Amino acid sequence: MKLLLQTERLIIRDYQKEDSEEALGFLGNKEAMYYLPEEVMTYEEVASFIKKQETKKEYYAVVLKETNQVIGHLYFTAFFGDHSYEIGWVFNPKFHKKGYASESAEALMDYGFKELGIHRIIATCQPENIGSNKMMGQLGMRLEGEFKQCIPVNNGWWDENYYAILVSEWTQKKA
Repeated sequence: MKLLLQTERLIIRDYQKEDSEEALGFLGNKEAMYYLPEEVMTYEEVASFIKKQETKKEYYAVVLKETNQVIGHLYFTAFFGDHSYEIGWVFNPKFHKKGYASESAEALMDYGFKELGIHRIIATCQPENIGSNKMMGQLGMRLEGEFKQCIPVNNGWWDENYYAILVSEWTQKKA
């Protein structure tokens, strides 16, 4: 899907090859990638990742309108069929705690429910990731369960919280 959404402060759009340097600010940042199973990327890996998005269309750049800077991205793709999607996010730490992640995620979720006709959106994070757990609650998602030791990382395992929201819950939240 080709995507272009706007909020008051942000643009959510397809990645462009020119985004590599700014995307390195979060994809190449150990703090930003701390709760993700993927490794911190080099510039070359970021450029390759963005190139793949030309056809794969799972990650979308989040751009600050004021400066036209890529400050993070959203993951949004089908999960168990076209009726259910998964959403995720990572942002440059310089832009944490400013509401950009929740503002962009809310816009993309609204688009998914209203324009794509999605029935359910899920998101996951580690129990220790306080910011993402809090944000999922603010987005109206409910905790459906905690999966113990489900993601292998380094020499151990991560637990994972599983959140979801149905279109009917979203519609009620927005009313």
